Amino acid sequence: MARQTSMPSIKLPWRARRAARRPPLRLVRSRYRETTAWATLSSATRRQRENIFLHVLKTAGEKPYARIDAAIIRAGRERRSTTPAQARNFLDAMRGLFRWALKAQHVKVDPTANVENPARKKGDGFLPWTEDHVAMYERRWPIGTRQRVWLDVLLYTGLRRGDAVRFGRQNVREGIGAIKTEKSGFTLAVTIPILPVLAATLQAGPCGDLAYIAGDHRQPLTKESFGNLFRAACRAAGVPGSAHGVRKIAATRAANKGATVAQLEAIFGWTGGTMASLYTRSADRQRLALEAMHKLANDDRTYIPAPDHPVRAAGRKRK
Repeated sequence: MARQTSMPSIKLPWRARRAARRPPLRLVRSRYRETTAWATLSSATRRQRENIFLHVLKTAGEKPYARIDAAIIRAGRERRSTTPAQARNFLDAMRGLFRWALKAQHVKVDPTANVENPARKKGDGFLPWTEDHVAMYERRWPIGTRQRVWLDVLLYTGLRRGDAVRFGRQNVREGIGAIKTEKSGFTLAVTIPILPVLAATLQAGPCGDLAYIAGDHRQPLTKESFGNLFRAACRAAGVPGSAHGVRKIAATRAANKGATVAQLEAIFGWTGGTMASLYTRSADRQRLALEAMHKLANDDRTYIPAPDHPVRAAGRKRK
């Protein structure tokens, strides 16, 4: 009877053994998606970051995550440098992943820690509407059109579009609306008194069953589809097509009427004072300039006018 011999074990090269001990980025991303850190992000943010990770994993999914360093993160930022918003979104996604990985002790160093955001273009970001823009839109879309409902909900609630598309009758009690904001992870609620001008628009409609903002068949809209429809309505009216631009003029109106930082934060769901202060400082500069402009004329200066005739005859002064 032939003697059976055991097969010798195959010893992997040390490089292969070391690589096997280093999980790839794809695996770490999968674990991250099972965490509370991921679950607390808004659905829109998760969709955005899923798309970013999809592109990252196509090129680096099998790369050991522990070998990803700041140089690789910067290279990813630079590949998106022609579109600064995409570069910032990429950095936000990678920061979320590696901050969690650091806390979970999957990495010893966060490679995103010292990577700077791309420089923002000079300016105020989204183009803010003016009062003329509001008037042009209102002429093109009078009360009784769904496009007018879109504008007035944005303008007289101050909500971001992700919250505006969810705001409806179920959020209003005795003329006071309340809704938890998407950006806060649905932890911060804003209180919205329904102003008479908005109430008149909502009464005329057309509105949806669950949200005031609705499509042509009164169906609810996602914030992305609403953004596209609102831009089309704006182009038809000849005004800048940005829901965020409407939010800016709403904040400007409130600040120009004397709203404080605390009041602006309560209306618009901001925290920390930074954003609200931008509007109050601008309003203060305008108000102070109007109040102080007369000082250039020096109207209040006390002076003695020169006489029209000689005070005394020319000659030597008496002692």
